[in-house]
Amino acid sequence: MKRRIASHYALIDSRLERNIIITVDDSGLITTIERCDNIDSCAGVEFYPGILIPAMINAHCHLELAYLHGAIAEGSGFAGFARAIGEVRGNYTTKERIHAAEVADARMWEQGIAAVADIANDDLIMSIKHRSKIEYHTMFEHFGINNNDVERLNMVATKYSNSSVTPHSTYSVNEASYRRIATTGRAPLSIHFEESDDERALYRHEGSLWAWYERMGWECDFLDYGSPAARIVGSTPPDRRVMLVHATRVTEEDIATIEAHFDIKPTWVVCPESNRYISRLAPPIELLRTMGCNIAIGTDSLASARSLSMVDNMLPLGDIPLVELLTYATRGGARALGIDDRLGTIEVGKRPGLVILRDADLQSLRLTPESKTYRIL
Repeated sequence: MKRRIASHYALIDSRLERNIIITVDDSGLITTIERCDNIDSCAGVEFYPGILIPAMINAHCHLELAYLHGAIAEGSGFAGFARAIGEVRGNYTTKERIHAAEVADARMWEQGIAAVADIANDDLIMSIKHRSKIEYHTMFEHFGINNNDVERLNMVATKYSNSSVTPHSTYSVNEASYRRIATTGRAPLSIHFEESDDERALYRHEGSLWAWYERMGWECDFLDYGSPAARIVGSTPPDRRVMLVHATRVTEEDIATIEAHFDIKPTWVVCPESNRYISRLAPPIELLRTMGCNIAIGTDSLASARSLSMVDNMLPLGDIPLVELLTYATRGGARALGIDDRLGTIEVGKRPGLVILRDADLQSLRLTPESKTYRIL
C-alpha cells in the first residue's frame, strides 16, 4: 500500500521546499514527488509538522565505545582522554559492551540515521551491525608506530561485508603501514586529522606527542614530510576517496594542499560535540565553507559525546543556513561513503528513508535547542 507523506517543508535538491507530497511504496521506494498548493485538500496525505528530510548519514562514529558513556570526564584534553580510555575500558564486561552498542544502534535508527561510517578496533559487535536496520560501513583502524601487522586487520575486514582497513591518523601509523593501507582497495579512508596542536608539533619534533614517543623510544619515520597535510598528499594516491575527521587545527594552506591533490574531493567530517567534550575546540566550519569543501557530520563515540544525535552536532555549528546543515547531515555523508546514488537525498527511485525534524523555528528556518529528529519511514 502506498503512503503519501507531507510536512511544512521538505529537503529537495538541497532546497527547503513547501507544499511537497512524497509518495512511497511498501518497500520505501519513492515513486513520486509532487507539489500541491493546498495539502489540506489532498486526499490520503499523512501530514507531519516540521521538516521532512532523507534519513541521515553519520559520517564518523565509534559504536563499540558506547559502553564508555559518561565514564570519561569532559574537558580532559586530547592526551587526557586517550589516557582515560586505557584506564577505564577494562572495568566493563563483554556483555555490558555488547548491550551498550545494541542500545546505541537502536537509538540511532529511531532518530533517523540510515548509514554509519563506523570505526572499529575489533569485531566484537559486528553481529549487531549485521542485524541492524542501519547500513554500517566498518573501518577497522590500524595504529601503532611499531605495528606493522596490517594483514591481521585485513583478514578481519575480509570476513565482513562493507568492511575495510583505514589508518588511524597521520601521527600514529608508520610509513610502510600507512602506504600499504592507502594503496590497497577502493574503500574510503577515514583519518583522524589535525585534532590537536600536538599533531602538527610532532612534525617539528616538539610537543607532548613528540615527548611521549621519545620516552617510549619510538621512532617516527614520517616526520620528513614536515606536516600532517604534506603526509596525506605524499602517501595517499590521488584517486582514493578520503574522509578527514575533526580537523580542528587545520589551516587554509593545509586545506588547499589537500584539495589540490585528490581527484575525488575529500570530505571534511566535523564532530563538534566530541570536540567540545574533549578539548573545548571547535571545527573550522567557516574556513571549510569559504574554501568550498565537501562537509559531512559525525557524532564520534559516546565516550566523547553526550549523545549520538546528529542534531546535537548541528546546533554548535552556529548561524549557518538550516538547509546547509541538513545537507551536511544527509547528502554530505552519503557522498563521502560513495553511496549517494542510493541514500542521502529525496529522489524518485531511491529508498533513503524519511525523517521529520521537529521543533525547528519554521519562521527563521533555524534549529532550536528543542529540535529533534524522528524516523517515519
